[in-house]
Amino acid sequence: MGKLLPTSSDATINREEQPQLLCIDDDLTSEVFKALSSDTSQDIFALLNEEPMAAQDISDELDLSLQRVSYHLDNLQESGLITVLDTCYSEKGMEMDVYGPPETPLLLYLGPSDDRPGMIASFKQFVHALGPIAAPVAIGQALVRLVSGDE
Repeated sequence: MGKLLPTSSDATINREEQPQLLCIDDDLTSEVFKALSSDTSQDIFALLNEEPMAAQDISDELDLSLQRVSYHLDNLQESGLITVLDTCYSEKGMEMDVYGPPETPLLLYLGPSDDRPGMIASFKQFVHALGPIAAPVAIGQALVRLVSGDE
């Protein structure tokens, strides 16, 4: 007998070409810093930028309690760093959200919002030089490196 409910997700990470620019004096930037202030949040965020996952899968992958993972997922979702991409069901039939990054990537600029027009123009030139497909990939990789501490 086949399964009636999907127990796995076919969610994929899709990113738009134009990122949302966060400046140091934006309220959202403070929320992003707060959400990424713990190593656990950073680990979860980095993991979800590689592959969409349900909370239980994250718990298993990072060897953390489901309660701890749920706490960090809530914080990351409230700050806009992750979103629900899909829904699937556990073997017991419980509905599970599948998390991943939002379609609009975030570009963090550590300068004032007065510089926003110049930064957007510079980014557009950068995207044009790289090509439309390479920009979202470069942004995603840069964010993962930033969060994981690799340079």
